[in-house]
Amino acid sequence: MHELSLIQALIETVAHSAVENDIAKVNTVKIVVGEVYGALPDALDFAFRVLTKDTVCEGAVLEIDKTPLVLKCGACGSEYQPDEINWKCPACGAGGVTAISGKELYVDYYEGD
Repeated sequence: MHELSLIQALIETVAHSAVENDIAKVNTVKIVVGEVYGALPDALDFAFRVLTKDTVCEGAVLEIDKTPLVLKCGACGSEYQPDEINWKCPACGAGGVTAISGKELYVDYYEGD
């Protein structure tokens, strides 16, 4: 369950930023998690609720925006969402692709007082 370490790092990042911006209480944290990043939203939410106790984020709402995997074909430049089995380009059939979204994890924003 690597979600615990991910959320711990997230809380430390937000807490550090909150101090720098004179924010005493964080109310909302929004994160973006890619579909293939390998982090389960329910586990992230559970870890957030447990690890924010006695921090500037205690009681804050965690919003999770899950982004789909989007690939770009190296041969024809088409962008598409692959199905679970076939990742080849539906336009030209090439297999050389680059992920342009769906692998990310970052704090989009946080709000506080």
